[in-house]
This record gives sequence, C-alpha cells and structure tokens, in this order.
Amino acid sequence: MPARAAKRTKPRASRPPLTSTKAAKPATPPKGETVRATSNGRLSGAASHGSANGTPSPAKRKPVGWDYAPAPESVKVEIKPRYGHFINGRFVDPSDRSHFQTINPANERVLSEIAQGSGADVDAAVRSATDALPAWSSLSGKERGKYLYRIARRIQERARELAVLETMDGGKTIKESRDVDIPLVAAHFFYHAGWADKLQYAFPGFGGTALQSGDPSARLRRAVPPPIGVCGQIIPWNFPLLMAAWKLAPALACGNTVVLKPAETTSLTALRLAEIFEEVGLPNGVVNIVTGDGRTGAAIVDHPGIHKIAFTGSTEVGKRIARAVAGTSKRLTLELGGKSPNIIFEDASIDQAIEGIIEGIYFNQGHVCCAGSRLFVQESILDTVRKKLSHRLKSLRVGDPLDKNTDIGAINSASQLSIINKYIEAGKREGAKLHEVNGSPLPSKGYYCRPSFFTDVQPSHTIAREEIFGPVLAVMSFRTPEEALTRANNTPYGLAAGVWTDKGSKIFQIASKLRAGVVWCNTYNRFDPASPFGGYKESGFGREGGMQGLRAYVSI
Repeated sequence: MPARAAKRTKPRASRPPLTSTKAAKPATPPKGETVRATSNGRLSGAASHGSANGTPSPAKRKPVGWDYAPAPESVKVEIKPRYGHFINGRFVDPSDRSHFQTINPANERVLSEIAQGSGADVDAAVRSATDALPAWSSLSGKERGKYLYRIARRIQERARELAVLETMDGGKTIKESRDVDIPLVAAHFFYHAGWADKLQYAFPGFGGTALQSGDPSARLRRAVPPPIGVCGQIIPWNFPLLMAAWKLAPALACGNTVVLKPAETTSLTALRLAEIFEEVGLPNGVVNIVTGDGRTGAAIVDHPGIHKIAFTGSTEVGKRIARAVAGTSKRLTLELGGKSPNIIFEDASIDQAIEGIIEGIYFNQGHVCCAGSRLFVQESILDTVRKKLSHRLKSLRVGDPLDKNTDIGAINSASQLSIINKYIEAGKREGAKLHEVNGSPLPSKGYYCRPSFFTDVQPSHTIAREEIFGPVLAVMSFRTPEEALTRANNTPYGLAAGVWTDKGSKIFQIASKLRAGVVWCNTYNRFDPASPFGGYKESGFGREGGMQGLRAYVSI
C-alpha cells in the first residue's frame, strides 16, 4: 500500500479553534447572550454578563457576519451651474431672469439653478411649437420615425450619464436608474418610432370611403389620422425621464409638437434630453421645455394655444386641471394617484410573493403611483407572511443612492419626507402597529426613511385610505375571495392591483372583478412600452403605452 494511502495511527495534535467573519449558520447563543439583527440584516452577538445597566464587559464578542464594501458609481457627470428653458431649439434665459435651486436629496447639496418659467416663457414656447407644427406634421411617418430612432440610440449611448444624473437629482438608487428607468426610456422611443409610419393600421377605420380610392398614395394619406396639434405635457418627479419618454414619444410619432414641463425638483434629465434633441437634429420648436413650479404648469394648462393636456401627478392637482380644461376644446388625459391592493392567497408561492411585496411598495422608495401599498393576506398565512416580510425587510440596504449596493435611496424632498412621517404618526395614533425592523444606519445628511409596514390596520385608518407615496405598507387580512375583492375595491382609486395564487382560474376570476386599470398576476411593477397603462375613478383616464396610447394624440 503506498505510503500516502496508509491509515494514520498517530493522533492529531490539538489545534485552537479557527475564527472567521463568515459563518454558514449562526450558532445558538450561550445562556446570557443575545443575538440581534444589525443594519442590513447582519447578525451580531453580544454578551450580557456585563454590568446591570448594560455597560459592555471586556468579554463582549465582535460582530460576526458579512458586510458590503462601498461600491460608489465612478462616473462624474457635468452639471452646469445654471440652466435656462429650451425653446425653439436652443437654451434661453427666463424672461424675468428668475431661477431656483435644485438639490441632491441624498446629501442636500445644491446641484444647479433652474429657470422659473413665467407666462411669457410659456407663450414663447407655445408660439415656437405652433410654428413648427405644419412642417413636422407634414413629414412622412417614416421620416418622423427616423428622428425617434436617433433619439433612442443616443439615449442608449449616454445611458450611464443619464442614470447617474437621474439618481443625483431625484434620490432613486443607481441600480434602478441604470437597470430600469433608462432602458425603458430608450425602449419607448424605439417602440413609438416603429408606429410612426403605421398609424393607418392602428386606426384602420379612419378615412371612411377614402379607403376605396383608386389612388394608393391618396388612399394612404387620407387613411392616416391627423395630429391634435400643440400638446402641453406636465410630468412628475418620481420617474422624471421615463415620464418624459411616455409622453413625448407617442406625441411626436403622431405628428404633434410639444411644450413639456418637468417637475421643479427633477428638471435636470429633461434638460439633458434637450441636448440629445439638439444632437440628433430634431427640428427647432418640435419639443420645447419650460421649467418651473406649479405656476408654470398652470400657465400651460390655461394657454389658448394648447390643444391637448397630458398630466401625471397627484389626484388633487389633476382635479384642478380637469376643472380648468372643462368647457374648452382641449383634450385631456390624466394619470393620477393610487392606493393599489396586492392580494396574496393561501395557495400562492409565499417566497415569490414576498419578493413581489418588496417590489410593489419599496421600489423607488415607494414613490410609485401604482405602488402596492395595501397588502391583503389570507388569514391562514398571515403570520407566515408577516415573519417572512420582516426577515426580508431587514436585508434591504438604505443609504447613498449612488452606491450600487443600496436598495432604498433618498426621499425626493424634505417636504415629501415630512408627509411620509405625518402618515406614519397617523398610523400609530389610530391604533395600527408599526414594524420598523430595518436597522440600516441612515446618513447624517439627506432625506431618508426606513422601510416599514403596519399590521392591525383597519380599512377606516388613514394609512389604508390615502396615498402615502413612501416606503410604508399597510397589511390587512381576509378570509374569502369575496371579502378580498370587497376590501380591494373599497377605494376611490383604481390604478393597479396584484394577485398571487397558484390557481390560474382564480387569477382570471379575481382579476376580472378588480376595478383597476392594470392587474399584475404573480408579479408586480412590470412595464413594457407595448402594454397600455392607466387608471379608473380618481386615478385618472386615458392610456399611455401600446397602440391604445396613440389614441390620445390623433384627431379622430
């Protein structure tokens, strides 16, 4: 037998135990010692045999577990100290020379100064769009599509720069800007570029008897519906560049010209998009961008030269716009707030559903109009879901949005953080139980909110009825499918909903009875340019995306 295979008869020498910062499975703590969750869900052991008042003893153990090394985004984005409006193909100063500061919500540092739009600025933008309309609308769909393709390709080429700028200006995490927002922005321009020369197929009945014309070219021209005209578009701060793409791409594909107003706290990526319009040679006046606060938006809504208003934002502002437009010839589409239900049945894949809950409410710090902010869990699995949700919530990393490890970034503004905190206090005051299990240390500067959820929530509680627009979840239970439907539909909103079950028949049965514009089944917050999005009731009307989204930008 070879020596290397011989059986060892000599006993091994005694070795001291090896120590490691990595532990495959945490050991049960000895008597008198507690194990607690630290930030990011890591475990640490602490001996409790110190003094009675909790003073650490020399025997205190060091924390064990994994840690994340910082992974900051290395791209440096150039930001000008001051920006004007983009009118008639060039940047211009505001008429009254008024500017306001835009800050990085992650550290409260000033990024730049943004022009405050006045009535005169809006009037100049509308005149520019009006002048550009005849030439742009008379272009063939094929030629308009070429411009949209160029815009999409240039967005892809500058994707990393745009992602960093979106994160700095809005507070969302870099991995969301990089992996979700910017790819979808390019996708919307690509998708609508393809529709630009196919509008006669989107609306095949348009033209009536002209479709029987013997002249193929005349027949084609008569069959294409004309654009509405000059569109005023007002977008929110939660998805600044994506909302711009949702509105600009279909409007341009259908031959309209646009006056766009971004949110006052997140104007930088819209202005960077204007630079892309310059680079691709988009004709002057086709897209005009006027920055400012609500006064600028009101000037756009009230301007007589605007033919259509598209607004995404709060229900309160949407109602004011609807009243202002009523009695005029202006077209209107509204995508407003929501209090969307996320329903989990006992036969669902619970671990999969937990990820859907996280995606539904904590994505983008809860700054999502269709966030699944009301969770309905069948009673038989309520305790299981609560425990698994608590465990998963501990693992989320809250902090610097430009760090690639971060799961939850900064709240968009101090005012929004104040609103979220007000709702949290209301929930506690009305008797709901707050679970704030995430232990991430929050940065000393910036606007941050730990993700949390409430249990023991009643349908009458404020947190169950009103849109919070933050990382706060209201958990409720149900016994039967009928009760789940009754509770889910008991809301003035109707934007989105989620259903989790392993039974296909139950999915179709429940989804068909939910009064919501979008129903996700065994998933949540999935978007595609080809899929129409919009709501019912106080969540607005009209659709954006898909062939249905084109309808709002043609005159038929």
